[in-house]
Formats: sequence, structure tokens, C-alpha cells
Amino acid sequence: MRYVKVIFSPTGGTQRVSDAITGEWGEHIESVDLTDAGLDHSKVGFQEDDVVLIAVPSYGGRVPGLAAERLGQLHGNHARCILVCVYGNRAYEDTLVEMQDIAEGCGFRVVAAIAAIAEHSIMHQYAAGRPDEQDARDLQGFAKKIMGKLQDHDMESRPVKVPGNRPYKKAGGAGLVPKADKNCIACGLCAQVCPAQAIRRDNIKAADPKKCISCMRCVVQCPEAARRVNGAMVSAAALAMKKVCTVKKENELFL
Repeated sequence: MRYVKVIFSPTGGTQRVSDAITGEWGEHIESVDLTDAGLDHSKVGFQEDDVVLIAVPSYGGRVPGLAAERLGQLHGNHARCILVCVYGNRAYEDTLVEMQDIAEGCGFRVVAAIAAIAEHSIMHQYAAGRPDEQDARDLQGFAKKIMGKLQDHDMESRPVKVPGNRPYKKAGGAGLVPKADKNCIACGLCAQVCPAQAIRRDNIKAADPKKCISCMRCVVQCPEAARRVNGAMVSAAALAMKKVCTVKKENELFL
């Protein structure tokens, strides 16, 4: 039996949530990085007795299209999986139900699901500093309950019902495409780490708006803090979301 994390975490929030959960497993944890554009995800497979945590951020209430595509290429082979969607304190809407459909479609058995909070990847004032210590305690408690279910064959066979709608809500476009400013030294790291391969090495300062998914990985990874999105557009989006984002959301477990 293996314990494996399958993660799409461009800016690290989903990674931190996943680490808090799997820290309770007490085993060596393997990892599959869905942000790795160089990995052939169609060659990744599992065994029936494996335990797999699949974690992605919610983008506008949906699974990021690139993550959905790569996740759908995996070979679940009836492995047990825990779904984790991470969102920035607004709403995760149809993310979990879409994750469930994709996971079951490629052969996983869904035994649990979690909706967790992390700092918003663009509007950092929302869910700032999360996951925090209380979140970590919540997620560790969820992990213990999930492990209890995995050890009880009768419980393990119970279907997991997650919130969401079919058909899913319409996916939004990228919208905010980062660009480099005068501090850019053309080191090429942004092009190297971009999950969508939206940045070309021969045109480092721009990003292809047709490929960019607004994941903000290039912004976070830039050693010169030289990449950013349009500040006025971010402020307008933050104002529009203020009402739904100011009330603190809690982590949720579905067994």
C-alpha cells in the first residue's frame, strides 16, 4: 500500500492544506505534481490498496481546467481517494462534485472529501494567513476521522455525498494575466515553472492570454518580485467580492 498526494498548488496554499492532512498519516508520502507541465500524467497509475489524496484549488467555483485535464489522465485502478478543494473564503460551489466525477471517471473510489480555506491567491486580504493554527487542528482532526473510516470496511463502502450541481456552473476565463515590470532580469524562472506554459523564454515579460490560467505561480516564484497583475482590476474584483468574503468560512468534512 502506498500513500500518495496528487496536488495542483501553483502558489502553495493547497500544498499547505494537504500537508496538514497527510501529516496525520504517519507514513512516507509520495507526490504527483499536477502543475508539472513536463510530466506525462497519463503514465501515472495506482493500485487498489493505495490511499490517494487529490487536492486542487477552486477557481471561480470550478476545478481549474488544466488540473481537470491532467487529473483525468491518471489511472485510479480502484484506489481509495480523498478529495480536497481549497478556496479563498468566497465559495467552492461545484468544485467538489466536479472533482468527484473526474476521480470516479478515471477509476478512483472516493471515500471522503474536504473543503478547506487558504489565503486567496490574488486578493490576499481574504483569508489572510490561512490555513492558520486552528485550520491545522481542524484538518488533522478530519484526517483522523478519515483514517478511521478507511480501517472500517463497512464505513468505507458508504458513498460520499458532496455539495454541488450538475451541470456545473460555467467556468470563467483567466481575466488577470501577470506581466513583468522593469525589475525583470529575464532569468526565465517564470517560464520554467508556469503550469500552462504560457510564458515563452524568448518573450519573458509577457504571457499568452489564451494559455494563462491566472494561477499566479509566476508572481509568487519571481525572485525579483517583478511580475504582477493590473492593480486597478484587482481592486475592482476585491470590492465586488467583499461582501461574500468577509465572513470567515470554516473547513468542512464529508464522509
